[in-house]
Amino acid sequence: MTDHSKSQQSSLPPSVDNPFEQTKTQAFDVPGQIASEPGLYEQSLQAGQALINKPKQAAGVVAIEKQHQKNRMTVWERLQVLADDGTEPTIFFQNWGPNLDGASLVTALVKINGRDVAVYGHDFTVRAGSMDATNGKKLARLFELAAKRKIPLVGMNDSAGAYVPAGVGGLDGYAEAFTGLRKLSGVVPSIMCMFGFNAGGGSYLPRQGSFVIQPNNTFFGLTGPGVVKSVLGEDVTPDELGGPNVHSSSGVTDFVVPDEVAALQKVKQLLHYLPANNAELAPYQPSSDPSDRLTWDIDILLKKAFNSPTGFNTPFDINILIQQLCDHGDYFEMQPDRARNSICALGRMGGNVVGFVANNSAVGSGQIDIAAAYKNARFIRFCNLYNIPIIFMEDTTGFLPGKEQEAGGIVQAGRAMLDAIIDLRTPRFLLIVRNAFGGAYASYNNYPTGADFVCALPTSRLAVMGPAGVEFVYKNELRQIRGSIAKRIAAVSEQLMNDGMTEADAKAAAQESVGNWVKQQEAELTTRYERELMNPNEALSLGSISQIVMPSELRKVLAEQLRFHVEHYTPEPFNGVQREFH
Repeated sequence: MTDHSKSQQSSLPPSVDNPFEQTKTQAFDVPGQIASEPGLYEQSLQAGQALINKPKQAAGVVAIEKQHQKNRMTVWERLQVLADDGTEPTIFFQNWGPNLDGASLVTALVKINGRDVAVYGHDFTVRAGSMDATNGKKLARLFELAAKRKIPLVGMNDSAGAYVPAGVGGLDGYAEAFTGLRKLSGVVPSIMCMFGFNAGGGSYLPRQGSFVIQPNNTFFGLTGPGVVKSVLGEDVTPDELGGPNVHSSSGVTDFVVPDEVAALQKVKQLLHYLPANNAELAPYQPSSDPSDRLTWDIDILLKKAFNSPTGFNTPFDINILIQQLCDHGDYFEMQPDRARNSICALGRMGGNVVGFVANNSAVGSGQIDIAAAYKNARFIRFCNLYNIPIIFMEDTTGFLPGKEQEAGGIVQAGRAMLDAIIDLRTPRFLLIVRNAFGGAYASYNNYPTGADFVCALPTSRLAVMGPAGVEFVYKNELRQIRGSIAKRIAAVSEQLMNDGMTEADAKAAAQESVGNWVKQQEAELTTRYERELMNPNEALSLGSISQIVMPSELRKVLAEQLRFHVEHYTPEPFNGVQREFH
């Protein structure tokens, strides 16, 4: 082969098209009809079929292969993963303008877990999934449909942002979509998946949704690394700027998953716990796990924890209690990578969906900091909007103190959580597991803030303050003990010198002896404080607690309370006054 022929061959673009394949024309025969020559009618049918097939074929093999090389699926493959087996998505609004306007976004009606769900997805193989005015109209119509027919919404975001040649039309498209999705919020739940590289409006729009799921090796943010470099001169990678670790820490992303398939499976799993709209209860699921099953594992956990050398100060993971309470131990945790000192989760008890908001003493003693307060507030507001009961599980020494928290606005964050709790209209219960001190108790779904049922384990310790309260309650006794130290040291020193010790040795021994006595006296007062005040007795006598529950009977008691209140609760849209803060 000559060099010239080699260069000609190497310049040919790679192709998977078969040059010998003959184009097949689809026939439109009617069964039983006498054969006839095709005419204008068949030509119209062929043109219509071409339009039906066009969205899936327009990208071409090369564009699809490029998408696959990035470890991404096409929007049509994502729809297949979402849809129930044996079902076909109903595709809406197949508009194709002069510049492919509208073609880079697919809107559809899909069956997921047997339920109708409105779904949109950017087609990155067409104009990088960018947004124009037509796209905005398509999205707004889909949002209107979801709100009108009261069905959930799922978004599959994979967009380079606004389509620059569209000019202000792309911005108008985003504005129309923003407005439509905001009006949808609180009417039906929405779940957003972040695929690929999304920037600008492609980040704002999905964060208007109820939940955001982000796979690894993806990015979304206000601007990309290039803009940051040009404006601020900072070199930053996409992962450092808007990767899953960044967004899951801040709460922008609710769930981080390994890949796109895991994200779509997470959508199905989450929908399993959600109602279709704000006028329904979440789907009931009959369970073979008896509601009166005794929770002996909780008993074992608490026995090992509190009988250990650290006693009632021993931390333990509250997830174990949630698992034991739920049907077959199955529950779904929200924002599992953020604020682990507080756990928010959805589960079922006796077949009924219930939310859990729990202090987790295994992390930071379960103290409520800024991140935990906002995490709780957001979850509580969601449950309030969509008729989901909540069980609060309290085990905290209070709000986290310190200069950093105050500077960061812990008062604002704590107020957001308190407001969400006070506004809560769904059936709501409080289980006091151990510590319930000060302002944390006062703001954590007790009877005065609207709880329907409050119970406590025998291990609960309710007080205005924790062990530090000894200094206030027994200040006179402590003043006497500490005021006698000098006299006691002098008396013991004199006695030891009379027994033959040198003055220096006698004084050192006296100081050690009296110091040990002081520690013993303070320990006895602490024990007395815990026995007399850090217990559920006073709260029970005042009616702040309905009953003491044994650990092994927790599921039985709470499941029965949940059943009773759900049966007498009317699910309906939230019609109360819309508060200024949210």
